[in-house]
Order: sequence, then C-alpha cells, then structure tokens
Amino acid sequence: MTAGAEPAGRDPGLQPERTRLAWRRTTLSAAVAAVLAVKAALHGGVSATGILVCALCCALWLGFLCVAQQRIRALATGPRPPALAPRHATAAVLCAVALALCAAMLVV
Repeated sequence: MTAGAEPAGRDPGLQPERTRLAWRRTTLSAAVAAVLAVKAALHGGVSATGILVCALCCALWLGFLCVAQQRIRALATGPRPPALAPRHATAAVLCAVALALCAAMLVV
C-alpha cells in the first residue's frame, strides 16, 4: 500500500454470512452425531435404555437446532446483527456438550 492510499473498504456483509454458514455447519455436525448415537444405541437391539438415549440425543439436537435457527434469523435481519444473548450461547454449548457426552457413552 502506498503512503497516500486509503485502505479498501471492508464488506460488512461477509462476517454475518460466514457466521451463518458456521451455524449451519455445526448444526449439520450435531445431526450426524445424533444419528450415529442413535445407530449405536440401537445396534445391539431395542432396549429401554437405548430408546431413552435416542430420545435424549434427538431432544438435544432439536434444542441446538432451535438456537441455531434463531441466530441465523438474527444474522439475516440487517447489516449489523445483534449480539448473541448469553442464555442462547449457554444453551448451544450445553446441547453440544451433552450430545457429545451421550455419543461418547454409547461408544464406550
């Protein structure tokens, strides 16, 4: 860059777009983890514990999906989206961690 040149303007639309894509990618990863957990839970046959774990994995995935959809809608509202609410961030983290724990319990 030369001494008198002005830096190129930053496109404010790119960051919300990248964030929206990251939420979609994470939701897809959670869906894959939930499907694999359900498959692992039902692999040895249908049992009450397996059905309970399947229901828990599906509920956790749905919870994460709701938080992700709210955030994706907020990112589409305008040029400067509002900050993610702490309770939504906490819910997303808890759903992701609980889903990972359920999947890990099924593997072990």
